[in-house]
Amino acid sequence: MHTGALWPEGGTDGAPNASVQQESGHFKPGGVRPVANMIAQLIWPDREPPVGDCRFGGMANPRTLRRLAWFGVPIVLLGILVAVWNWDWFIPIVQSRASAAIGRPVTIGHLHVRFDPFIQVVADDIVVANPPDWPDKGDPPLASIKSLTIQADVFRYLHGGGLVVPLVAIDTPKLFVAETKDGEANFRLATSSGGSKSSSNVKIGNLRISDGTVHAVVPKLKSNFTVQVDTRGEGRDAKLVAEAKGTYANQPITGTMVGGALLSLRDKSNPWPIDLKMANGPTHVEVKGTVEEPVAFKGADVRVRFYGPDMGLLEPLAGIPIPATPPYDMTGKVDLEGWDTIRLNDFRGRVGNSDMHGTIVMKPGAKEENGKYKPEVTMDLRSNRVDLTDFAGFLGATPHDTAHATPEQRREIAKANASPRLLPDKRISVPRLKWADIHVKFHGDHIVGRSMPLDDVTVVADVVNGAINVHPASFGVGKGRLITDLDLVPVSDRNVHARADIRMQNLSVSRLMQATHTFQGAGTISGVGAIDGTGDSVASLLGNGNGEMKMAMAGGDLSALLVDLTGLEFGKALLSALGMPQKTAVQCFVSDLLLKRGILDFRVMTLDTGEAITNVGGDVNLRDEAIDLSFKTDSKHFSIGSLPTRIHIGGTFKDPSIRPGAEVAARAGAAAGLAVLFAPLAILPTIQFGTSAAQDARCGELLHQARESAGGKALPKPRPSATSER
Repeated sequence: MHTGALWPEGGTDGAPNASVQQESGHFKPGGVRPVANMIAQLIWPDREPPVGDCRFGGMANPRTLRRLAWFGVPIVLLGILVAVWNWDWFIPIVQSRASAAIGRPVTIGHLHVRFDPFIQVVADDIVVANPPDWPDKGDPPLASIKSLTIQADVFRYLHGGGLVVPLVAIDTPKLFVAETKDGEANFRLATSSGGSKSSSNVKIGNLRISDGTVHAVVPKLKSNFTVQVDTRGEGRDAKLVAEAKGTYANQPITGTMVGGALLSLRDKSNPWPIDLKMANGPTHVEVKGTVEEPVAFKGADVRVRFYGPDMGLLEPLAGIPIPATPPYDMTGKVDLEGWDTIRLNDFRGRVGNSDMHGTIVMKPGAKEENGKYKPEVTMDLRSNRVDLTDFAGFLGATPHDTAHATPEQRREIAKANASPRLLPDKRISVPRLKWADIHVKFHGDHIVGRSMPLDDVTVVADVVNGAINVHPASFGVGKGRLITDLDLVPVSDRNVHARADIRMQNLSVSRLMQATHTFQGAGTISGVGAIDGTGDSVASLLGNGNGEMKMAMAGGDLSALLVDLTGLEFGKALLSALGMPQKTAVQCFVSDLLLKRGILDFRVMTLDTGEAITNVGGDVNLRDEAIDLSFKTDSKHFSIGSLPTRIHIGGTFKDPSIRPGAEVAARAGAAAGLAVLFAPLAILPTIQFGTSAAQDARCGELLHQARESAGGKALPKPRPSATSER
């Protein structure tokens, strides 16, 4: 029976006595009995303390003991709680909140919390899983972090000083970014829409990344590369360093980037520096400068440089269709107007033998279709000297600059040279045309090339939803212009429908003849034409095309060599070829061509000069690129030494042949036979006695008829013939 104390004063009941306690070194004399009695008094306050324990009775009164209990018991309980506490108990809660936030399973190995001097939370072995239906179960998870440390100044936050995070340290983060051939991606997260707007008010003191890795595998881009990421230094002097290696667009890719501290990304007063050098196969990209607001993508003072053997290789990097070109080297200044607009000012450099300068504006998210953003690109470009062969790739042809070509380009050039066909047969990629909406204005002041009869060029073109509208492509020819309007609309994933309208406005004959380096002339040619076709390349569009072309010339003159060669007047042709050209006045020229299912029929082509009348007949097969034309010249005056015969032009576009007709061989044989018998008679087969008045008026009548037909008002008026003037 207890008599008010928890145990008797002596040690017979097993309680340690005072002497034993003193020897143990854990308690002072008096032992645990007074403490036990004190606790008993707290529990049973209506009981009196033991009579024999004068030390307890003189130590404190019950009120004092109760006050001590209010403070002591919580402290004791808190101590016990700390002794047995395990922060891993909170892992399920944290995992659940994180998984709900990103829509992906998140697991944490261990959780640690310290309170010296700030609240410091350390999470170990964090893993963010791939989607549950991810096909390749052997792939690494989307993300893993060996250790994530976050320090937070909670007391400052409670006192209204904002949330300050002195340190965020990420140890060995690994990110696996992948996409299947079907377009399924493991990095598309179903993030909640209720993001906190106060995240921008968080102040981070230092951000460390140690041994970070990003591994990207995207089969559609033919890409598999790894980026190593680390931070170096502390605070404002810290730098973000990244190195890339692998393949992109089926080409080797290497790159290094040194950026500023990640913490300064939001600091407008401290522009974020960037120095990037990257090589994707033979394509090189350099970026250097500063960005005032990298997060908002504004305020850039950055220079970029692109150079390589073929601008078409930039297509995977730019994300817009770019045709093949000769070697190029371009620079520009980047101006960022937020994520909506990227402007490339002072864009200048060279493409092949052509210089180029201007402005390019890209809006990455200008249009959304089927959940995907389509960019819009606007280009305003000029060239002082332009070589049109540098832009043959825009028509599907192969640029022929072998001096700086890559081995692959040389193979393409050799293949094009070995092909018997001249018209470009490279397929038009309809899906590529739908990648972006593109608006282009281009002007070339001077077109270079000895054999190019064009002086300048202006092109205005739009590519919208895969449809190409050129309005117009205009070329200067002397004081005249050759103008083409083109509409090209996809009709399937493979074929396009094209409609072109052509206008020839006073084309300078003199300028056209200069390109031959042999003939001369004066006057102008005007004409109209149209072509309509469906196909998958320039060659098939023409090979399946229908249309017509009318051309005419009234007045002017031509080199007599041009007429004499068709009439085989040997003496005059020889003198003209020796640099003493004679000119013959042009009374009239008219041409009426019909294109039907790829066959260009020369319904009418007549040239009426002061010396002769030349007629052209036959057709050109655009499908087979076969030529079957005949030229016949009849002298207007009595002439000796002329063979009034036809000249046949045959062969193909790439390998044409010119030969006299069969009748000229017969006449030449007859002349040779007569020469054996009686030499003066040998000249009889080569004598022309001139044309009739009706023949002289033929061209003027044809020109008059052409002017009366549809679209013929653009043709010149017929002029009085030499016969009528007489």
